[in-house]
Amino acid sequence: MIGIPVAWAYGHCAEWAIHKFILHDRGKKKASFWSFHFHEHHSVSRRSNHHDPMYDTHPFKWNAAGKELFGLGLLTVAHLPLAPVAPFFFGTLVWSGLQYYRVHKRAHVDPEWAREHLAWHYDHHMGPNQDSNWGVRSDWVDRMMGTREEYAGTAKEARDWERRQARLAA
Repeated sequence: MIGIPVAWAYGHCAEWAIHKFILHDRGKKKASFWSFHFHEHHSVSRRSNHHDPMYDTHPFKWNAAGKELFGLGLLTVAHLPLAPVAPFFFGTLVWSGLQYYRVHKRAHVDPEWAREHLAWHYDHHMGPNQDSNWGVRSDWVDRMMGTREEYAGTAKEARDWERRQARLAA
């Protein structure tokens, strides 16, 4: 049973590290396989006020959302050898991966929900520094690592929102 909280913490730390070191550090290079995250998902989300229409489609398309789901499947397979020796750990990891995808998808289908319930992820996409706020399901690893930067509900967000609306109206 100790595997449940250990896997829960491991899943959040892995989410933070994969997001930061693979999807951003490697993904900013256009020639990288991981570039879909930054050059597709981030650019679309930023232009669309956090909405990403790739999550509105079938999840098995080979777009950023489909590649994300594929990556989660690979991570599950990589941890499969743990299933017989640490079933609670493995089960919690599988649950964490499913929860991650469900929450991340909802955040980009319903930006208002994301701004209210996942402000740190909204801040990651819409804030001035997209190299912060790496957690998706929670911000506790960001707080622990000193990478949490608040944006939603600030005066800067209000000014940026007005500027974006004026640009869309023009």
